[in-house]
Amino acid sequence: MEDEKIVELYWQRNEQAISETEKKYGLWLLKIAENILKDTEDSREVINDTYFKAWCTMPDKRPVHLGAYLSGIARSGAIDIWRSRHRKKRSPDTYLVSLEELEECIPDKTDTEEIVEGKLLEDAIDRFLRTLSKEARTAFLCRYYYTDSLKEIAGYLGTNERRVRNLLYTVRKKLKEYLKKEGFVL
Repeated sequence: MEDEKIVELYWQRNEQAISETEKKYGLWLLKIAENILKDTEDSREVINDTYFKAWCTMPDKRPVHLGAYLSGIARSGAIDIWRSRHRKKRSPDTYLVSLEELEECIPDKTDTEEIVEGKLLEDAIDRFLRTLSKEARTAFLCRYYYTDSLKEIAGYLGTNERRVRNLLYTVRKKLKEYLKKEGFVL
């Protein structure tokens, strides 16, 4: 079913909206949550919360890109659970590693998570991404938004992990320079 029709179901308060959302986006949203949480049960809880939040917020908003809207809700929910789980202990997992990779080109290393979510930085990164090739943009988003592994990204792009690692390194260097030119203090 097309996104516009699913959104219309939400607006009509038709419960079929949830089942259609799950059919179209369920596995993708679960993957986003699992990439961050590494726990299927918690990830399913995040997805259920995502459907509930979509149900509650849809009457006020009519998202243009339903997938992006839902992935934002799911990602935010997963990050909230991840933060609460890791407040006292720091274990190297994909989400943490991807944040650490970005620290070299994101200003103020004291709280990278808050800065990445800041509106000004978000806008600058968005403008930067538009300057990249499709391959570089895909690799960047897969790694730092969806927290996919290098192996998964290599599979999407039809290349090897070493090429992806080098591509991401180059993109991070370019991002660092771009942010300096935009006036961000690194």
